[in-house]
Amino acid sequence: MKMDTTIKNEIMSLRKNSKAAFISSVDEQGYPTVKAMLVLENESIKTHYFSTNLSTRRAKQFLKNPKAAVYYCNSNEFKGLMLQGKMEVLTDREYKEMLWREGFEIYYPNGVDDEDYCVLRFTAEKGNYYHGLKNLDFDIEEVC
Repeated sequence: MKMDTTIKNEIMSLRKNSKAAFISSVDEQGYPTVKAMLVLENESIKTHYFSTNLSTRRAKQFLKNPKAAVYYCNSNEFKGLMLQGKMEVLTDREYKEMLWREGFEIYYPNGVDDEDYCVLRFTAEKGNYYHGLKNLDFDIEEVC
């Protein structure tokens, strides 16, 4: 079944207008953990990028178990987009340069080459969109 264009546009708009996303990982005991992160870049609704310290608990969790979820919401309109997929921890300079922002040197004193600076790349496989008391499950390819 082809996704309704209106719903597809709502999903894309929610993602585009979100300033923060809630990122979930799985801890060593198998429990979900959640952290809010700034939205920096995305290639499409399928691929999302975030930056963090390589030494963080979250990066370590993704290195052990790449299963992840990313949640975007508009609490004023009761809209939510949950994407499930895999998170990669990248240390390649090209990705670090892509996400580098003025002011990051506070966290990474050695700049883009700081060994503790890394990029998280999330690749969505499926999702759920909530709005108007309705949930819509979808494969990510329906929105691409």
